[in-house]
Amino acid sequence: MKIAEAFEAVVGPSAPVAWKAYDGSSAGPAEAAVTVHLRSPQAVSYVVTSPGELGLGRAYVSGELEVEGDVYTALASLSQASIDRISWQQRIEVLRSIGLQALKPPPRPAEEVVLRGGRHSKRRDGEAISHHYDISNTFYEYVLGPSMAYTCAAYPTLDATLEEAQANKFDLVCRKLGLEPGQRLLDVGCGWGGMVMHAAKNYGVQALGVTLSRRQAEWAQKAIADAGLADRAEVRFLDYRDAPGEAFDAVSSIGLTEHIGRRELPSYFTHLRSKLKPGGRLLNHCITRPTNLEGPLKRKGFINRYVFPDGELVGVGTIISAMQDNGIEVRHEESLREHYAMTLRDWGRNLDANWDAAVREVGLGRARVWRIYMAGCRLAFERRGIELHQVLGVRTRDDGDAAMPLRPDWGV
Repeated sequence: MKIAEAFEAVVGPSAPVAWKAYDGSSAGPAEAAVTVHLRSPQAVSYVVTSPGELGLGRAYVSGELEVEGDVYTALASLSQASIDRISWQQRIEVLRSIGLQALKPPPRPAEEVVLRGGRHSKRRDGEAISHHYDISNTFYEYVLGPSMAYTCAAYPTLDATLEEAQANKFDLVCRKLGLEPGQRLLDVGCGWGGMVMHAAKNYGVQALGVTLSRRQAEWAQKAIADAGLADRAEVRFLDYRDAPGEAFDAVSSIGLTEHIGRRELPSYFTHLRSKLKPGGRLLNHCITRPTNLEGPLKRKGFINRYVFPDGELVGVGTIISAMQDNGIEVRHEESLREHYAMTLRDWGRNLDANWDAAVREVGLGRARVWRIYMAGCRLAFERRGIELHQVLGVRTRDDGDAAMPLRPDWGV
């Protein structure tokens, strides 16, 4: 059995994917929109020694596996693959054709990382954040666009642009927090300062953002100054645990909980509650698992090794319980799952439109990591492999008053 024929059999003959292999074999429909090239025995070794997303990712990042056509379309087809589709006799035939050397794991691509030390210590958290966020602000400008917002947008309409959707997301958070002029906002894990600047400019608050990425903080401070907001907004290179001790009227956590760790959630929400004045609100926006039954960390998953090392996802019920059990009354919750799929679609389009410049900026391997990770996550959000939830809570006053409107309406 030839290499291309074996891969076609594993994916299924009905998949709209063509295959070409280094041994000269080919398979699949001639009119397929996507063709996967297995360029060397090493490509097969990656897949054989690490079946699933990690092996496929290693082969693609290393360049030993090439995709001709849209990567998202390819992943949508490959996600149905199953080794059970081919018999043991066929597996033996394939092994004979590629040789026993295919069972020896090839060297990992340089972009793969395995962190050492205590998980979620300040030092290791700093390394994890730096691995992903400190690669290049210019690269992020290519991918994220002018908003420099690296979290799920909220699309007001199906045809809204990414920039419109990101501004709408920030405004949605501001409305849920009930921000008013003169109030103080703390934005933890603030990224490049998008929420801080939006709240300061449009709601007249004094906004402080903290991030563990030094490059993010440097970019944000310049953007704040350029926007004439230095008197109302600030971003500091700082662990959220070391944020100033004064009380804030509101706290936003947009895309940080994923980096905290399930065991640390109680202390995380206890700490954020301590930053709030009585009657102050907390908005937690994060990616979640579709249930509370799954493990939070996939150690050998592609995302953990290449994208967000030590990132942990839990079900939204776990988030709500952690907030409720640590002094925060939950007042509202909503899913934006479909919105994140659309956000990733638009980031992927930005990357493709700026591909050559992005490769020059961070290298081909890193650009490939981003292309396959964003396409894969888009697919996962569409198919409910992962979700995105906003949970709004409040630190009630001593008499139980939540200082909330009777029936709040956040708008579209």
